[in-house]
Parts: sequence; C-alpha cells; structure tokens
Amino acid sequence: MLKKKASIKMNKEVVIGIDTSNYTTSLALLNTEGVLIREVRQLLPVKEGTVGLRQSDALFHHVKNLPSLFIKLMEEVEDREIVAISSATKPRPLEESYMPVFLASHSYGESLATVLKVPFYEFSHQEGHIAAGLWSLKTEIKEPFIALHLSGGTTEVLKVSPNNFGYSIEIIGESGDLSAGQFIDRIGVKLGLPFPAGPHLEKLANQWEGETIKIPISVKGTTVSFSGPETFVQRLIEKNHEENQIAYSVFQCVGGTIVSLIKEILKVHPFKKILLVGGVASNHQIKELIIKSFENSGLDLLFANPKYCSDNGLGIGVLGVKKYLRG
Repeated sequence: MLKKKASIKMNKEVVIGIDTSNYTTSLALLNTEGVLIREVRQLLPVKEGTVGLRQSDALFHHVKNLPSLFIKLMEEVEDREIVAISSATKPRPLEESYMPVFLASHSYGESLATVLKVPFYEFSHQEGHIAAGLWSLKTEIKEPFIALHLSGGTTEVLKVSPNNFGYSIEIIGESGDLSAGQFIDRIGVKLGLPFPAGPHLEKLANQWEGETIKIPISVKGTTVSFSGPETFVQRLIEKNHEENQIAYSVFQCVGGTIVSLIKEILKVHPFKKILLVGGVASNHQIKELIIKSFENSGLDLLFANPKYCSDNGLGIGVLGVKKYLRG
C-alpha cells in the first residue's frame, strides 16, 4: 500500500528538460518515473539556399520560441508539481565546451528554477542525445560503451562511462573537417533542397534503384574526412548528374565511412555495445548498411528510435529526473 501511494505521488512530480541547439528549440516534460508526458519542438528558420544560421541569429530565435513553446508544453497539464528544471548548457561535458546558442536554455531554465524555487541541473547537449537514445530503447547501460554521435554538426565516436548524474565522455574518433550531417546538408542545398536537407535528400535516395556512384571514402585510423567526398559530388552536380542517384550514393558513402570508422575503433577499443544517436543515425539506408556490415560479428548495435535521434529536450529531461531522484 505504501509503495502504491508513493507511486501516485511521484506521478504528480514533473521535471522539465530544455535544449536550444543549432537547429531546434525543444522542451520535454517527464514525471519522476521517467514517463514522457509531452514534448514540443520548433526548427529554427533558415534562409533558402543557405546551410545554417549564425549563432547570434539562432540565439535570437530560441529566445523568441521559448515562451510560446512553454505554453504548448503545459497545455492541459493539471495537478502537476514541477520539482526540477534541467537544461543543455554546452555542447559537450567538458569544462571548456561552449556555444552561444545554449545561453538560451541556460538562462531560461535557471530563471524558471529560481522563480519556482526548485533545483536547476546543467547537462551537455551530447549527454542529452545519449540519454534520449537509451530512453527510446527502454534500456540502460551501466558499464562503459561506445556511442556514435552523428548529427548536423557532429561526427564523433565516444567512449562513454555512465556516472551518477550523466556521463563521462572521451572522444576516441571523429571527423577532421566536415561532419556527416554537414556533408549531407551541403549536397542537399546544392540540389535546391530545404535546410536541414537530410530528410529531403533521403526521399530522393528512396526513388533510386540503379547502380551506386563510387564516391571516395576517406578514413585514416580513427579520423574520417568528408571534404573530399563533398568536392567529388559537387562536380557531379555541376555536370547535371541524376539527382536520385547522387542522393542514394551520398548516403552509401556516409554509411561506408561509418562502417570503416567503427572497424578502426574496435581495433583499439574492443567494446561489444555501440549506441548510435543523432539525426544522421536515423537514416534508414545508413542504418541498413551498418547492420549488414556487422552481421554475425557479436557486436550489439543499438540504434536510437528515429524520433529521438534528432535534437530534442527529452534526454536533458531524462537526466534531470535521474539527478533529482538521486538527490
């Protein structure tokens, strides 16, 4: 009976997660049992033909978006007690890590926590991606593991060690120039697609059933490069090559690069679990290529639910719940 009453009380206590990344303003509301009650997101507007926003412009849009998104988040949410606020306040869990866009989630979250007189927790955007990925798979990993963070601005292989309130993260592989997401976006925008271009380029790729263009892959040890592949594809576009074939081949190139990178990483760090998060990791073509390449290898590939691969406040909320429960 006591456990049942405690459970009912916990369901009324909620934590808000806030994330203001380069591309998306996002909020999430979870109860203290880790159940998602509601989440809201809004992509930042990008001028047609461009491949992103200046930090000052992105910060402006976040400040503008947050009040209206908070109203949507709390619609029809009755009889709830906000017990903590958690925000993404920097890109990575490193002391020197900084990016202006996260000032929005930091200042809004800390101000809200002060007014409500509840704890305010700070996490990194990267930790949020990892937490959201594991939450979407209904799993928790207690021992160190590898995570691939593949997004619009990041291509990194991470050695992740869970701790009481988040993760200790060491970068053990990365891109030396463009991220996979930047490569995809640049090609998509060059083809006249909206930014972010990933989903639109994927639609073109799904319409191709012919041969793959062999775009060069650059992997040197645990470092990859996408600037060479981008130059190669830009020349194909200038020659008016078939757009659907280009789109399909770009994703094959990215998938092949990630497969080669994983193989190099495993030579040095022979872990058995790899979590893949970030918007690029949600691409079906890339996912299938990676799975096929490691069939019967004994490697446990954990792909986050596509809905929670892209930037979102959910992971920050999940981490906030854990920290609140652990005092």
